[in-house]
Amino acid sequence: QVQLVESGGGLVQAGGSLRLSCTAPGIIFNGNSMAWFRQPPGKKREWDALIENRGTIKYVDDVKGRFTISRDNAKNTVYLQMNSLKPEDTAMYYCNKIPFVSQYWGQGTQVTVSP
Repeated sequence: QVQLVESGGGLVQAGGSLRLSCTAPGIIFNGNSMAWFRQPPGKKREWDALIENRGTIKYVDDVKGRFTISRDNAKNTVYLQMNSLKPEDTAMYYCNKIPFVSQYWGQGTQVTVSP
């Protein structure tokens, strides 16, 4: 079965750090751009960071300088290093290929940042 698996979330204080991981089957990962998304409670899901197969990276302005996306193609894994976390970053975090496929969404990993 095809499934994305996110991990690494948790509860941290403002200014702290977390490192999220997303593992995927090769059918999803190989040759594809991958992205991290966030969905705060009651809000729509929005992308934060994208990494193409060969490493080209894009971020939304709000996370530039704080988050770093990377990938290890041999491990079929994409990472999101999150530094200088803010309470506004509190959300469920998901990964998916780009263009995303609805059926591939995993359970996500919860990030909670206390003031």
